[in-house]
Order: sequence, then structure tokens, then C-alpha cells
Amino acid sequence: MKKILAVLAISVLLYACSSKKDGNMIVEGQIKGLKKGKLYLQKMVDTVLVSVDSVALLGTDTFRLTDNVDSPVLYYLTFDGNTTDKRILFFGEAGTITINDKVEVFGFNPEIKGSKNQEILDKYNLVSKKFQSQRLEFIKKDFDAKRANDKDLIQKLEEDYKRMVRRRVLYTTNFALSNADTEVAPYIALTEMYDASLQMLDTVNNKLSPRVKDSEYGKRFQEYLDNIKANQEN
Repeated sequence: MKKILAVLAISVLLYACSSKKDGNMIVEGQIKGLKKGKLYLQKMVDTVLVSVDSVALLGTDTFRLTDNVDSPVLYYLTFDGNTTDKRILFFGEAGTITINDKVEVFGFNPEIKGSKNQEILDKYNLVSKKFQSQRLEFIKKDFDAKRANDKDLIQKLEEDYKRMVRRRVLYTTNFALSNADTEVAPYIALTEMYDASLQMLDTVNNKLSPRVKDSEYGKRFQEYLDNIKANQEN
């Protein structure tokens, strides 16, 4: 009887190991200093954030998570399921993606390798952060000018701000056009081109490759444009 129970126990263990979730995307790496906790791999499904895999770390700071990726989309790597404070946002795609970070600064400046779309998005974000810093500068200067009731300076700041917005729109549009064969292009168009004209949005959409048009973000971008045009007709 004991032998039968032992065989059953081994069979259950083997089944548990063999039934470990697998997929065409592997996310692995190290979170230095994380000796106890749980990492979640999450993504948006419609408008809901869902966990597609998780791993408990007990005495080790290395991890391995997987999912099946139909088309590249953004994923969240979260610590104990906390998506508002500690999280790493990255472009997931088929293949092996390596993410290294430190628990004390989790999500602040992670090292991400293996995702072509992430590399392109990182390049965009470098310039985007500069525009964001300029925007915050304008807000501060505008506040000070209004407090001092300096009308000439207020007008100049408004004109300079509009020029900065135009530069940002042109940069974003050109970046999307230059990377029209990647899923980053429709993603950026959806999230960053809110100041762009319909003509600019159409230009980006028409330049997308057939594969990207058929991706999740490509389809969402098309729906977004269709809604804009439908609202303009009404």
C-alpha cells in the first residue's frame, strides 16, 4: 500500500511539473534583494488587468514567467500584484525577454533585453521625457507670470508653448512613420498623438505594414480613427 501511495505521489508531482504553464514568450531575470514575495505577469484584456502567470520567490531572486503572445502588447511585471506602485511596464513579444532590477528601486530603471518593440519604445521615451520636462517648465513659468501679472510674458509663454506642442507632435508623427513596421507605431499613435490632426493620424495609419495593421494595437488604432471620422460626420 505504501508503494502504491509513493507511486501516486510521484505521479502527482510529475503531473504538476509537466503541467507548468508554457508559452511562446518567456520572461525571466533577477530582482536583486527580493528573497520573499510573488511576481505577477499581467496584461490588459479589454479593459481588465488580468494575471497570466505568477511565481512565488522564496530564498531566490530569479524568476521565470510565460505567456502565449498573438501580437506584441504591453505587459506588467508586478510585485505582489501591486500595479499602482511597484511595477515594470514592457512590450511583450514572442521569444525570451530578460528583465533585471533591484527590489529597493523596483520599476524605476529596469534593464530589459530581448524585446525589439521595447528597444524602440525606449528610444521614443528618451525624447518624450524631455518634452514632458519642458511642459512642466512652462507650467511653472506660466504660474509665476500670472502671479506677477506680466501680460507680455504670459503671451510669449503661450506662443512658445504652442510651438513646443507642434514640435512634439511632429516628432511623434515622424517617429511612428519611421517605425511603421513595428507594433510601437500604432501604440504611440493611440497614446501620444492626441494633439495630432486627423490628417497626421491617417498618414501614420496608411504607412503601417499589413502585419502591424492586423496586430492588436493596429486594429485598435483603426477603430479609433473610424470613431473620429464617424463623430465628425454627425
